[in-house]
Amino acid sequence: MAFDRLLSYTIDIGQKNGASGSALAILHRDHFTSYYSGHHTHDAGAPPIRENSQFHIASARKSYIGFAAALAVYEHKIQSIDDPVSRYLPDWDKDILSHTTIRHLLTHTHGLSEHPDGHVYRKFSPGTHWSYENINVVMIAEIVRRTIGQSVGELLRERVFKQLHFKETHWLTEPNESMVSVITENGSDLPLGLGDNGDEKNLYVSARELTYWGYLHLRRGNIGGNQIIPEAVFDLATSLQSPNLSNTALPENGFFWYVKTRDTALSEIGALVPRGSYQILGVTGPLLLVIPEHDLVIARMYNKRYNYGGNHYLHYLREFGDEVMRCLQA
Repeated sequence: MAFDRLLSYTIDIGQKNGASGSALAILHRDHFTSYYSGHHTHDAGAPPIRENSQFHIASARKSYIGFAAALAVYEHKIQSIDDPVSRYLPDWDKDILSHTTIRHLLTHTHGLSEHPDGHVYRKFSPGTHWSYENINVVMIAEIVRRTIGQSVGELLRERVFKQLHFKETHWLTEPNESMVSVITENGSDLPLGLGDNGDEKNLYVSARELTYWGYLHLRRGNIGGNQIIPEAVFDLATSLQSPNLSNTALPENGFFWYVKTRDTALSEIGALVPRGSYQILGVTGPLLLVIPEHDLVIARMYNKRYNYGGNHYLHYLREFGDEVMRCLQA
């Protein structure tokens, strides 16, 4: 089969990294295939990975938060992504937020960080550099809640999940039998969240529903001839929104998605992957890659905290995309 090589590569990297299970789901030219390997944990008798197994997707959830923000912009709840953040979060420290815009939050160019005690501080001037933090995700989720009047989870369930008949995409607050455990350095699982506001890292998704989430973006909201979400929302979310940075090696972003308009040294998207593609990933191993040029969506799932490769993890993220392209070119 066309993607046999990618399947072997995916299973091999997962095993090398210490994951107990993996999944690979592919939607190519409207044809869906999926593969499942391993178990929910390393424990004897653990359930096997199945099509309804829900993986912790960590920062890949930012694509859902970015979608909610894009919808808020489309509906003019957020007037412009170049609006100052302080307009929407007036109770936050205005000095710290000075000159920081919604665009900066969405593209990791805001320059804010947070001490363990919750104190927010500034690392660099907004729009001058790129840094991967969590504080901007918390802020965007809160801006969505304040402007739309719903949490990210409520909004998505009402506007998207019901229409797509999703049953395996949940911000979990209690364990269930479909939940795949996350393997960490000390063997313990990651804590569940308290709700579905989006700021907590508790979104669990099956490989097939993550693939169809990508498919919704590939089809620009038109599923089976039904435009369930305006096309302009996806144009916002998956097109380049990063400010013009002097360091051209830094990644490019849309509404949290990593996008590719050119090759950059610190991009997570493979060199062989065509421009116009976009990708999102998480620290527990999920990766969702959308390649419009080839009418292709691929979701990869693992259950091991930290992606394979240590300090060289970007190499293996790019290599995954390049393996996808080699399969297409074979």
